Amino acid sequence: MTIFTVDQRQFAIIFQLGEIKEVVSEPGLAFKWPLIQNVRIFDKRILTMDSPEPERFLTAEKKPVLVDSFVKWRIHDVKQYYISVGGDEMLARTRLSQTVNSGLREEFGRRTVHDVVSGARDDIMVSVKKKADADMRTIGVEIVDVRLKRVDLPPEVSESVYRRMETERKRVANELRSEGAAEAEKIKANADRQREVILAEAYRDAQKIKGEGDAKGAAIYNRAFGENPEFYAFYRSLEAYRGSFKSKTDLLVVEPNSEFFKYLKSSGKGK
Repeated sequence: MTIFTVDQRQFAIIFQLGEIKEVVSEPGLAFKWPLIQNVRIFDKRILTMDSPEPERFLTAEKKPVLVDSFVKWRIHDVKQYYISVGGDEMLARTRLSQTVNSGLREEFGRRTVHDVVSGARDDIMVSVKKKADADMRTIGVEIVDVRLKRVDLPPEVSESVYRRMETERKRVANELRSEGAAEAEKIKANADRQREVILAEAYRDAQKIKGEGDAKGAAIYNRAFGENPEFYAFYRSLEAYRGSFKSKTDLLVVEPNSEFFKYLKSSGKGK
């Protein structure tokens, strides 16, 4: 009746005639006066408060969302805990549930459905934990963590939200396609312009080279035929004969003593 054991997972409060006499927070053997003192044991471990059903909150757009969450908490100041809630864990859980729900309602009320579904969960959890911890410290409770397990849309809301998100994605896709088509036309027009410029420059260079070649060829012909004018005249006459008598059906009316037959006559005399 005078000795009791405190586990490392426990706090103990020694009462004397209903008043708190001593708080035992270290594990081991402890002593009390028999009859006039009694002891209450409290759990020191981290406890979990898990909501049995998802809570319904409204977003900034006044759209309802279903939130499934849990809280990790523990007794921080066992004396204050006893004074505030009489050491009743159910009362502490009720206070904790109200505090956390109030924080979640406030955080969800500041955000849109898109925010809470796609990427703002970490910010919500950090903010709710901070506010809940500050409130629960007044009753001797520490909030270790607040977690959102799931954020869903009610069936009557999810369909319209998904349709709106689909419409938004289509709008963005159409904008990107339009921008891509405009950019493609710009690139194509620039390519066509460069093609025309390249072709024009190539044609100019080709004509220049061709003209230079013709000029060099003419110069070579003139120089070659200038050295022997008689051979040049004979060669030109042969070219004329070849062009005039391509077919047996060709008919040419010329005077026999014409200059055109000069080399034919010369050929005959040679025989």
